Amino acid sequence: MLSRFAEKLNITGKRKSGKDYLTDRLFEKLNREHVVIIKLSAPIKSLHAEKNGLDLKVLMSSLEFKEAHRKAMLEWSEKLRNEDYGVFCRAAIQMSKADNYPVWIVSDARRKTDIKWFKENYNNEIIKLYRIVCDDSIRKQRGWVFAKGIDDEETECGLDDFDDWDKIIQNNTVDEADAFINQTIEHVNSHY
Repeated sequence: MLSRFAEKLNITGKRKSGKDYLTDRLFEKLNREHVVIIKLSAPIKSLHAEKNGLDLKVLMSSLEFKEAHRKAMLEWSEKLRNEDYGVFCRAAIQMSKADNYPVWIVSDARRKTDIKWFKENYNNEIIKLYRIVCDDSIRKQRGWVFAKGIDDEETECGLDDFDDWDKIIQNNTVDEADAFINQTIEHVNSHY
């Protein structure tokens, strides 16, 4: 049975900023009866793998394999997104069966149109926008290498000039990450 409280936590950040790490830590600590992770990239990867005869499990788990296919996925997905900017939002919600949960953690919103779509379609619910940032030196320690045609495209830069964040989280240290996780858990758990 769903609570009347409903919240969409949109977590954004560049590659290797720690958004997946923070999302996974939040999910581990929240009541799983009430929360679901929605990965907007999941339907992109799934449909791209199907279209091109790729192994989806490898595409989802292998950093090297994913990076080898990232540019092609980006180009293909942009064509679909230009026709319907909500196509992957809707598909990700459906794939994750998100309508069964009151709290959604959207782990990889990357474009203004992603945020726009959630605001247009869930304007009666609480939508929190969190931006995860960290120094490039930390991103490099986590394995980030600048890739032309990826790191200078909308998928990585589309929210650089967006300034309507509920919170910007510095994620250079474990203490900074833990502070965000603990505050968010306290906020969500206060409604159950």
